Amino acid sequence: MQEFIRDFVLKEIEHDDGEIPLSALDDAAIIDGIVFTTDSYTVKPLFFPGGDIGLIAVAGTINDISVMGARPIALSCGMIIEEGFSEDHLHAIMKSMNDCAQGAGVRIVTGDTKVVEKGAADGLFINTSGIGRRSEYLDGSIERVRKSRAYEWNWPNDSGVSDGDVVIVSGQIGNHGVALLSFREGYGFETTVRTDAAPLNGLIESALKVGGLTAMKDPTRGGVANLLNEWAEKSQIGLRISEEDLPMDDSVISACEMLGIDPLEIGNEGKVVIAVVPEAAEEVLGAVKATPEGRHARIIGSASSSIKGVVLETHTGGNRIIEPPVGDPVPRIC
Repeated sequence: MQEFIRDFVLKEIEHDDGEIPLSALDDAAIIDGIVFTTDSYTVKPLFFPGGDIGLIAVAGTINDISVMGARPIALSCGMIIEEGFSEDHLHAIMKSMNDCAQGAGVRIVTGDTKVVEKGAADGLFINTSGIGRRSEYLDGSIERVRKSRAYEWNWPNDSGVSDGDVVIVSGQIGNHGVALLSFREGYGFETTVRTDAAPLNGLIESALKVGGLTAMKDPTRGGVANLLNEWAEKSQIGLRISEEDLPMDDSVISACEMLGIDPLEIGNEGKVVIAVVPEAAEEVLGAVKATPEGRHARIIGSASSSIKGVVLETHTGGNRIIEPPVGDPVPRIC
């Protein structure tokens, strides 16, 4: 993915405009104070335990805006529909999108549809784009960072993590990928594992009210492993993570052991990882845990200039280097 973006996108498209430009490869761009993001969803199957493609399309775009420190305002919805697609399924997906958007206080205001011939698409593909405004709490959050150290950014972003920052994850990881893979392949874990897909703008706003946040990101493609490696590379800082403190359901652990996949590399659709200055960490953790989506949040590690890359302290007391995933262990989960 990184090679593709470098060799085809950044090579051909002008990319240095904006406060957070395309070249930053963050979850959203920021230009003239507006946060703008887009994402396409090709999940298979379209319905899975706890959700459907409509839920993750809306929640995912809301989250990509929110992790930039912005309040989502409005979304677009573009659909590519295969000829003969079930009307009942389309009604259900549209209702799911509306319910998610309404629950998050965000509006779907524009869109587009295209119908392609039978066999040209796998049922339904959705693109959602969204815009947001800077959160009223972000200035206070950034000011709290600057009271503790020099900080050049006006927005939380992948390049903002510094030595000593504490890393918080908002809940159990791996649920979405395991639920979808198990349902798709018939492994049986879907009876106990459901998708975690949810909009997190309320949770993130609670954290911003406390302040001290330097970076936020939702661990979707490539999971927590990819997210942490992006932070380490862009911020030029090491990250030390405790395996003991990683929140995971027992069913997810069992499924990953049986399938031989690393839960750190599995995509999530309703979790956020937050980097925060150490003096605000416990207060931010408390604010996150007070929200319905963050009740299982934990501190999982910290940033350190004494190491390179991402190091996992294992249950047995050893250290393991967490490399960026070289492929997707669970394709088409979003």
